[in-house]
Amino acid sequence: MAFTLPELPYAKDALAPYISAQTLEFHHGKHHAGYVTKLNAAIEGTDLADKSLEEIIKATAGDPAKVGIFNNAAQTWNHSFYWQCMKPGGGGQPTGALAEKIDAAFGSFDSFITELKNAAATQFGSGWAWLVQDGDTLKVVKTLNAENPMTAGQKPLLTVDVWEHAYYLDYQNKRPDYIGAFFTSLVNWDFVASQMA
Repeated sequence: MAFTLPELPYAKDALAPYISAQTLEFHHGKHHAGYVTKLNAAIEGTDLADKSLEEIIKATAGDPAKVGIFNNAAQTWNHSFYWQCMKPGGGGQPTGALAEKIDAAFGSFDSFITELKNAAATQFGSGWAWLVQDGDTLKVVKTLNAENPMTAGQKPLLTVDVWEHAYYLDYQNKRPDYIGAFFTSLVNWDFVASQMA
């Protein structure tokens, strides 16, 4: 089955001024679309062609002969997930079971946000910062390039894309400003809560 580029869950200008329509034009319309196209070309006619994205990611993780397939599959999944982690008028704090789990794992919401912002800011080069469910607890992890926590048996709940193409047109080299805007004005806690097992 060929994968298709998912529509954004909001208009291209809906996240402005925090993420511009121009950034989404490039990030979704060029980068994400490129991963989907390359993935389809790489799996066509192989035993992976009928697998889900998650199955392809798990089947190719750590296999040097399949690194190109892994990178494009994981980046396709990571981006599709990332778009859902934001919404116009987002930010604030989670409530209910998610808020309780965060308090139990990190001591407080503020401690959690500090840890996740630090993970995103200190990811050297390109990558992602994540809130994951690991067994019964929540953890903050960061991954390099296309890596995804599901390959370590963790369930992604939230991600922040810290590849430069996610923020450079709007923030240039000020990655912490982008990360700050993500949490104060964009994060979609309802989606994050819906991902909890």
